[in-house]
Amino acid sequence: MKYNEISHFSHPEHRLTYDYTQVPFLCDGCNEPGIGSHYKCATCNHDLHVHCALPSPSISHPFYTKCTFQFLTTPPGSAPRYCNACQKDISGFVYHCKACGFDLHPCCAKLPTMLDDGEVKLYLRRKVGSACHKCGKKGRSWSYRSTCRKYNLHVACAKEMLAESWHEMYYRGVRIGEDGDYSNSMYGQNWKLEKGTLQSYHQRGPKRKGKIKKCCKIAGLAVQFVISAILGDPTTLIAGVVGALMSK
Repeated sequence: MKYNEISHFSHPEHRLTYDYTQVPFLCDGCNEPGIGSHYKCATCNHDLHVHCALPSPSISHPFYTKCTFQFLTTPPGSAPRYCNACQKDISGFVYHCKACGFDLHPCCAKLPTMLDDGEVKLYLRRKVGSACHKCGKKGRSWSYRSTCRKYNLHVACAKEMLAESWHEMYYRGVRIGEDGDYSNSMYGQNWKLEKGTLQSYHQRGPKRKGKIKKCCKIAGLAVQFVISAILGDPTTLIAGVVGALMSK
């Protein structure tokens, strides 16, 4: 077996090879989208987030100090379950706390507590007192908050922005060139629409026009990094790829 290959219980037919892609994929473990580093079967097009391909048998999380989360391949029980981080349905691999009943998607469980590209720092919070810049509401899910505490983005809202664009590309068969060009795709257009939504949100407030440009620049960088983290690869390079998709 090569150093970059693994055998995985979800796909015993073939070995999975470590790969890197700038094209989003659907993870066959947790059934959530991904980008960047992952493991794949070239023969069967079987893809796994790194977190899903190499899960920990059990984990703890700073937001739930009394919990021990066990890795499960399917959600426990017959009732629908949702992720306590992003509030989205769970339909595949999951970290589950039997004592408390909490559930986390593998990528949500491994979300970085801080995202930093040298210009913008965002801190993961279980609850924040101010409104999300996407939906304008408080609560709902975990959030990333800027150092100045003036910018907040729900993990749930970031996933919704991602899902809308993902649906266009994955289900409507958007064509992507071999060089990774998204310039003619509806995927890129949707990213632009959502970034405009953030700008429109700032414009609704009185006497804020002078701060709109700077605030929206921070918002755009924040969206890039939060979505990159949710996709399972919170690196500057992947954030740049997401930013390119947003700017098309």
